Amino acid sequence: MIRALLAFLLMAIAAPVVAQDAPPAPRPATVRVLLTTELGPVTLELEKERAPITTANFLRYVAAKRFDGIGFYRAVTVAPGFGLVQAGQRDGAKLYPPIAHESTTQTGLRHGDGAISMARAAPGSAVADWFIMIGASPAMDANPAAPGDNLGFAAFGRVVEGMEIVRQIQGAPTDTNQGEGVMKGQMIAKPVKILTARVVEQAAP
Repeated sequence: MIRALLAFLLMAIAAPVVAQDAPPAPRPATVRVLLTTELGPVTLELEKERAPITTANFLRYVAAKRFDGIGFYRAVTVAPGFGLVQAGQRDGAKLYPPIAHESTTQTGLRHGDGAISMARAAPGSAVADWFIMIGASPAMDANPAAPGDNLGFAAFGRVVEGMEIVRQIQGAPTDTNQGEGVMKGQMIAKPVKILTARVVEQAAP
């Protein structure tokens, strides 16, 4: 009885040591893309392991230089420090086919401050328009308990450098006469150009 109790106590003492010595789980693989804008550089870290379809689509446009020369054309301010800016390839001749929707319930990603996500109409319609969050917006995450289209938007990375540039873009003057529906008045009068978009670093898992 005493020996059994001693053995149990030794195991209980040793358990935390084993847990502390265990190697950390490998970080999901990412890739970094540098957007050189008219206002300065913005570096994105894209989740190529957790959101492989959406990231591969973005990188396809980068590799073909189809994001060179496009602009941030939309700026939304819902409240101070909260909103988004949107950019994308709007030339139909330079678009690839729509991609499958990767919801946040699939990827585990969230629409936090600086998150980059795909714009879409119906699920599976996203092509080459994307937005960057200013402030967190859980309402853009998938919500299986909600009625109707509850799949949210496909977050696939985040800004790791240059959020001050993103906030400058959000503050750009908008044209009150441009835009349709909910987007009326959100079109930037003089879109902020992305000069180049280039892969600058790939991280192994």
